[in-house]
Formats: sequence, C-alpha cells, structure tokens
Amino acid sequence: MERCKLYLKQGKEKSIHRKHPWVFSGAINKIVGNPSEGDLVDIYDCQKQYLATGHYQNESIIAKILQFGNNIIDYKFWKERFAQAIDYRRRFGFFDNPNTNVFRLVNGEGDFMPGLIADYYNGVIVLQAHSEGMHRNFNVFTNVITELLDDNVVSIFDKSSSTIPSGNSTDGYIWGNNPEEWEIKEDENKFIINFYEGQKTGFFIDQRENRALVRSLSAGKRVLNTFGYTGGFSLSALRGNAEYVETVDISKKAIALCDRNVKLNFTDAKHKSVALDVLPYLSEIDNNYDIIILDPPAFAKNHRSLQQGLKGYKNINQRAIEKIKPGGLIFTFSCSQAVSRDDFQTMVFTAAANANRKVRIIKHLPHAIDHPISIYHPEGEYLKGLLIYVE
Repeated sequence: MERCKLYLKQGKEKSIHRKHPWVFSGAINKIVGNPSEGDLVDIYDCQKQYLATGHYQNESIIAKILQFGNNIIDYKFWKERFAQAIDYRRRFGFFDNPNTNVFRLVNGEGDFMPGLIADYYNGVIVLQAHSEGMHRNFNVFTNVITELLDDNVVSIFDKSSSTIPSGNSTDGYIWGNNPEEWEIKEDENKFIINFYEGQKTGFFIDQRENRALVRSLSAGKRVLNTFGYTGGFSLSALRGNAEYVETVDISKKAIALCDRNVKLNFTDAKHKSVALDVLPYLSEIDNNYDIIILDPPAFAKNHRSLQQGLKGYKNINQRAIEKIKPGGLIFTFSCSQAVSRDDFQTMVFTAAANANRKVRIIKHLPHAIDHPISIYHPEGEYLKGLLIYVE
C-alpha cells in the first residue's frame, strides 16, 4: 500500500535539512491521502522532493521523523536503532554495575526514536509510547529487545495508557513474567517498584546522578526532601550518613512506599515521612534544615501554562530559600519541557530576591547520561536543575 504524503510549504523544509525530528501542522501545504493516527507518512518539499519518513499524528506536531532521506522502516531498521541504544548504555557500563541495575534504555529523540521511552529495571523492560505509531510497533520491539538482550530481559511491560492520544492501551505485561512488584537497586539502595501504580515508568531514573550528589553532601546534615515520591533522594541522603531526613509528598500511597523502601535498606533510620501539601508545609517549618530538595511535578505542561507554572516554581523556591539554615544547600528542579534553562534560572533569581537572601549558584543539574539529547533536538533537555548555596 502506497503511503500518504505530506507536502511542505515553501521554506518549511529547512528544519528537516537541520535534522529536527518534528514537523508542525502549520508547515503543511497539502496532504495526499487520508492518513490515520500512527500511520507512516512520507514528507516532501514544495518541489516534490522526498525528505523524510515519520509517524503521522493528529496534533500540532503532525509528524515525528524516523528516517531522513530513506523511507525503509522495517525490522532491520528497528533492530539497528535498538542496537545503537543498547551499545551506548554498554559503553557507560550500565549492564555491568553491581550497585545499579536500573537505567533508561531508549530516550526518544535522544536515541533517534521519537515517541518511545524504554527503561530497564533489573531485567524488566518498561515500554512507554508517546505516539500511536510507536505503540503499534510494540510486538516488533518485543522481538527486537529479546533478540538483542536475551538473558538480560525477563519481562516487558507496556505503560502507555496515559501517554498515547487514542487511549487504546492498558498498562500491563506483554511478554515474560508478570510480578506485581519488582525490586531494583540504585547506588546500593534497594527500591520496590510498582509498574502499575508508579509515576512515569515506575521510578524517576533521570535523577540518578543528582541523587548521588545529594549522598556525597549529606553526612551529618538535616535533609528535607519535598515532593519526595517514594524516597529516592531520601535514601541517598540516608546512605550518605545524614543526621536526619524528612520526606514530604501529598500522595499517601507514595509515602507508604517510601517508608517500605527506607525499611528495606536501613534499621532504625532517622527518617520521618509526611503526607501533606508541600507549599503550606514549607511555610511552617523551622530554619533547621541544611539541605532542601525541591523536585516537583511538571507545573507547566505546555507553553500555555508557562507563566502559571513559573509562579508555582517561584513560590516553593522562595519558601525554601527563606527557611533554609544559613550556609544551606537547595537542590531545585523543573521537569517541564516548556520551561527553558533561562526561564528556570530567572525564576530562582526572583525567588531569591523576594526572600532577600544571598544566593550563589554552585552547579547546573541536568538529567543523567543514560538520557542523551540529540544535538538536532534541544527540546529534549527537559530536566533543569540548580544546586544553590544560601548565605
């Protein structure tokens, strides 16, 4: 069957020549055929010269490009892409680390597979599609993954129910064993993962290197981990011999799992968990914390909500800057793709100025190296973070 064709307006081919993987609906002059969500479509310039092939979407991003200058998308194509992603992780030792057995295997555009996330959890692969086209290929991906990883994979889980527009997905195992919970290890800490109920693919893998930094700075410190979820930063602080750690999250389920994770790793840990809303909690705390971690959900999910999201980030950062002990450290993050690095740093500046305290930037905190960013797709740098020192 001949594919549908997207013809671009004059001048709109420039982004494709720069190998940007997204085509926006406003760039389209005409569509030949009647493509459905997830179909492969071929993309042409206004001179009818073939440019690329990608997945069609009924959205403002009308196509996500898989291949430039070649329209062959078959089993061999997918096997080569997955092999490249796996080789990248092997190069950095992720398959051979006795202290860490969880990492990102495929990072969408960063691994030249836009619309696909694959995370490795101690042998369980969690696939998450962000496009219908990718979800259609899960049977192919299962065959490719099991062929390439063999004994390194025991199960494959589909967690796409909330991320594909059609909603034609139910979270669950699609290959191998089907445990309700699973145990992983990161930087010596053990965690219980519930793939059905967990956020993202079950764990915030992208913060691994930032959690390691928290561990290295926590000895003898009092640490407050806000939006703490199931305790990733808290366990890192405890592993780093923190004097006391407190975890705050509005979700009672997350806090309950955090408590289980603490008990799994430590006996008589100096840890307290609190199921409350973070902002009012920050307003009430005493100035007795040496380290505060602010890792909220995405307050700005798109550019339409950017200003409101930045206001939310400013409020929590201002409260933390006001409340932290002199000489304290704040790890502050935004996982909103709509928030740029400049937006984020300006927001922290405003929060510091309003709090009327001297603040120094120590370090920018990106996501970990298993989350590569394509040089052609700077939007892939979704996680922004700063480590700041408050006088």
